[in-house]
Amino acid sequence: MADLVASASRPSTDRQGAGGSGRPHLVSGPATGLLSAALVVALAMALVVGISIGSVNLPLGQVWGVVWAHLSGRGAQADPTLGQIVWEIRTPRALLAALAGAGLSVAGVALQALVRNPLADPYVLGVSSAASLGAVLVPVLGGTGLAGLTGALGITGAAFASALLSALLVYALAQRAGRLLDSWLVLSGVAVGYLCAAGTTFAQLQLNPTELQGMMFWLMGSVAGASWGDLGVPALLIVICVAWLSFQARALNTLLAGEDAAIAMGVPVAAQRIGLLMVGSLVTATVVSVVGGIGFIGLMVPHMARFVVGGDHRRVLPVSMLAGALFLVLVDLAARIADRPNELPVGIFTTGLGVPFFLWLLRRRAYGRSDAP
Repeated sequence: MADLVASASRPSTDRQGAGGSGRPHLVSGPATGLLSAALVVALAMALVVGISIGSVNLPLGQVWGVVWAHLSGRGAQADPTLGQIVWEIRTPRALLAALAGAGLSVAGVALQALVRNPLADPYVLGVSSAASLGAVLVPVLGGTGLAGLTGALGITGAAFASALLSALLVYALAQRAGRLLDSWLVLSGVAVGYLCAAGTTFAQLQLNPTELQGMMFWLMGSVAGASWGDLGVPALLIVICVAWLSFQARALNTLLAGEDAAIAMGVPVAAQRIGLLMVGSLVTATVVSVVGGIGFIGLMVPHMARFVVGGDHRRVLPVSMLAGALFLVLVDLAARIADRPNELPVGIFTTGLGVPFFLWLLRRRAYGRSDAP
């Protein structure tokens, strides 16, 4: 596997260059803005449809009427029952799905820029598994002498601390003679991810059956039970991290040319990589703490964004963010209607799509297919 991962990382530097634009892509120039606008419109439409569909389907006109009434400050005039369903239950859920998809896609962009490898994502590098472990430890340790510590951190804080520690461990394991080996980073992440998954399984055994059932559903990824209070922290952190990544877009493009070239062009490579590690860990931990482990979005969405708009991070970042939000809103919709009246975890669908995509990408990169996106 080491040979496959190493070979998979080479095309991104050999053919893309500093800006990642050496490979043909589908959309360029002013059309990129049109694509972003189309994604915004598609996302808005998907949100309205997602709010209208549930155990009881509601006409789109009624859904829009309730939403507009609350946005315009006339929510008290809406039907109380309809307002409760649309505004208090379904709207936060749809918005949380959009935030989670956008956040995981942004984390994927950051981590793929870190290792210069399209095979990287929060799940593959073990960050998502570590964040899940930290989140699960909060209820497990709540009845022990560490209750004060876990209470002070909270689920989000514990998830971030665990994700950051694992990311730093993976980063340290991938160092050799003062240089970061990209293939080692991916392999170390896979190993640490398995270790964290084992720790999560052990922690689950300490829960009672009722807690275990809810935790199992959450770990597979779900936006069910979302409330307006779940949206503030993820939205704020995603905005901050996207702003930082946008500011660093040119430096990220330079990193694609390789460490030596980036240093020659004045990019502080070590500081840049630590920043990317922090951003990827923070966004992943925040998303995991509210929706659980949803895998492969950070792998699929940024990769397809580069296929469409090229490797320039000034285009990849906004397109990935919007496409990720749209993707998870649609996946959550599929999870609700696939087995009515039951609801499936969204992680089942993302993994079902992500694993074949990962294997396809690995095969095409390993065998040097120049038309691979």
